[in-house]
Amino acid sequence: MGRLKGLTPRLGSLRPRLAPAPHDRQQYDRRRDEQPWRQWYKTARWQRLRWAILQRDLFTCQRCHRLEGETSKLVADHRRAHRGDEALFWDEGNLWTLCKPCHDGWKQRQEARER
Repeated sequence: MGRLKGLTPRLGSLRPRLAPAPHDRQQYDRRRDEQPWRQWYKTARWQRLRWAILQRDLFTCQRCHRLEGETSKLVADHRRAHRGDEALFWDEGNLWTLCKPCHDGWKQRQEARER
């Protein structure tokens, strides 16, 4: 079989068909973390409230009813997004327990639709 010496590489001349992502993930994370209310999640008050919600809901996801013994796999989630509203953030009636799969899947899709 002969060699293909006459063919020049052409891949370098092809333009990319995909546009760059509109928002760089690191930029998004940085902007999100700059929100003043993000600091509320790092307080002892939030940790106490989170624990109270998990206990109130008996460590059970309120959507799929999965009982989870490992608390790192549970989220004290805001039913209505607080969007920086301090009263809504600390309102126990606005909090419920979700397992990570429900929070990271179903709930995030629901909130994306509401934006």
